[in-house]
Amino acid sequence: MPSQAVLSPAGDEQVYISAISLVELSFGAESYSDLATRMLRIRYLRSLQQRPVLDVTSLTASAFGILAAFMKQTGRPPKTRVNDIWIAAQAMENDDALLTANLKDFEGLPGLRECCP
Repeated sequence: MPSQAVLSPAGDEQVYISAISLVELSFGAESYSDLATRMLRIRYLRSLQQRPVLDVTSLTASAFGILAAFMKQTGRPPKTRVNDIWIAAQAMENDDALLTANLKDFEGLPGLRECCP
């Protein structure tokens, strides 16, 4: 999906990227065996790294604990969604909406605002 299409729901709001998202995207890019595809993905990753990055803090850790416990209590195993919980916790910590193309990964998390391109 072109980056402008992904960012358009944010309007004039500042768009940040999670350090956790950068980890996932880096792993994905480096995992391609096709060199041309890998280089294309790495170039895209480098462009995203120019955005302000949200780091993990002690407040993020607290929000993560709350969200993971909620998921466990509602029958959704948190172990399979660890990175998504970290990303959601960062959005909640900063009172930001979470911009994602995968809304289903974040459905029903209390206090989280999502938007989707």
